[in-house]
Amino acid sequence: MTSFINVEGLYKSFGEQNVLKNVNFKVEKGEIVGLLGPNGSGKTTFIRILNGVIKPEKGTILLNGMDPATEGDTIRKISGIVTESAGLYHQMSGKENLELFADLYGVKDKKRLTELLDLFDLTEHQDKPVGKYSTGMKKRLALAKALLHKPDILFLDEPTNGLDPDGIQMVLSYLKKYNQETGTTMIICSHVLHQLETICDTFAFIENGTIAEQGTLTELEEKYVQNVVVKVNTTFKPQDNHFSGFPCKLEEESMVVFELPSKKDIPSLLNNLLKTDPVYSVTIMNNDLQSIYFKVRGM
Repeated sequence: MTSFINVEGLYKSFGEQNVLKNVNFKVEKGEIVGLLGPNGSGKTTFIRILNGVIKPEKGTILLNGMDPATEGDTIRKISGIVTESAGLYHQMSGKENLELFADLYGVKDKKRLTELLDLFDLTEHQDKPVGKYSTGMKKRLALAKALLHKPDILFLDEPTNGLDPDGIQMVLSYLKKYNQETGTTMIICSHVLHQLETICDTFAFIENGTIAEQGTLTELEEKYVQNVVVKVNTTFKPQDNHFSGFPCKLEEESMVVFELPSKKDIPSLLNNLLKTDPVYSVTIMNNDLQSIYFKVRGM
């Protein structure tokens, strides 16, 4: 079965600069994929190629069975795009912006505007000039604009840049909710890994112009996390550097760090600790997305 997006052996350069090199990438329909990497790693160029805005030198690309290099117009009709600049008219109200883009996209159902204003909590602000919107409100309006024509795929380039923690959480929760309700495929480009850990189904790490690794968090953890570092909030005080055969140390008051061969050893550790001391919390310290990313990069 062919994936919704299938990329094989993609190359792209600008002059003497090789931007993308032998990129292989797959996305299933309905997935939220985090395309993660440092600034300048090629994320934006890759998205522009997938959307048919620029052409690669070499490689095979199919998006919903179409080649962006020759069927870019058709692909863009089924795509929604949110960039850092948002592309909104600040002198116009939020509602007027959506009405303008609805006309451009050929959206006849005016109830769609009402649905999106409501979805993104912008109904009470719909008549305000966009220039008076907060950064978070502009991001939400940009999302509403991108979703007007009910695209099959949504490309989001750094959608949380410039937002405070509340704004970041709000935008990401809207995206997850919309994906669950509609099955819209989403590719989110970001260099802030921890923000996307809870909403993405899979992750692709782009490094020096190529996809260094791709998979679910569980798949990546199984591949890259061998020994597990566990922080335990407990009254236990290690008398030496080992407890029940596991290396340990007191990191701070009531916090003991243990090194275990695998997650399977956590129950045994806790059973032994609870024989003498209460345990208030247990946290695995080295299986988060950022830790795995640095392992992928060999850092």
